[in-house]
Amino acid sequence: MTAPETQAVQARYARRDGDTDALRYSLYANAAALQAQQQRLRALVQLWRAHGWANLAGRPLLEVGCGSGGNLLDLMRLGASAALLTGIELLPERASAARALLPQDVTIVQGDACAAPVPAASQQAVLAFTVFSSLLDAGYRQQFAQTLWRWVAPGGGVLVYDFVMNNPHNPDVRGLPLAELRTLFPNAQLHSRSLTLAPPLARRLPAALIGAAALLPLLRTHRLTWAVKPD
Repeated sequence: MTAPETQAVQARYARRDGDTDALRYSLYANAAALQAQQQRLRALVQLWRAHGWANLAGRPLLEVGCGSGGNLLDLMRLGASAALLTGIELLPERASAARALLPQDVTIVQGDACAAPVPAASQQAVLAFTVFSSLLDAGYRQQFAQTLWRWVAPGGGVLVYDFVMNNPHNPDVRGLPLAELRTLFPNAQLHSRSLTLAPPLARRLPAALIGAAALLPLLRTHRLTWAVKPD
């Protein structure tokens, strides 16, 4: 059975202009998207190396809300084992795109993450990138966080990348401040850093200035947070 909130998420995505979204998030066509992705990858590597992971080989890693598979592909480029990667995606067309992009060894599951057949404590990291902000129902957010936490093995964690403030121009999303993350993962040790130049500003700047502007914390709109489960 599909939860009412996941049905609402599907309806909200269906209202979007797919062509506009494709251009806005294209790493080739959009210098701001490319800069944000590269900054996010550097921060991810820094967090995990500080956690004591010298490499990603042999580590079970899962992304919920994997979209068309871009982040899973990045994990493979960083050395993750394809056979130990799992992606879960609610939207059928995006799950199909991920399946077409990634090696067959990568597991792709289409459907509601809270109903996915993932064994408890089976993952060393669970990624949720701009997923919580798409969940407007507070109760489902809590259920979703508990599900991800259950999948994580002790010593691993949930890696959350999301924006921290509401977008007044988009009623279909809600920001995820660090204080709320603390309530969603009350037993976690949080390691968090601000990232990503405000996208509306980044899209208006010349490509050569985006990186420099992103160095200013007041202009950043997102956080990357590594929520570690005690060993």
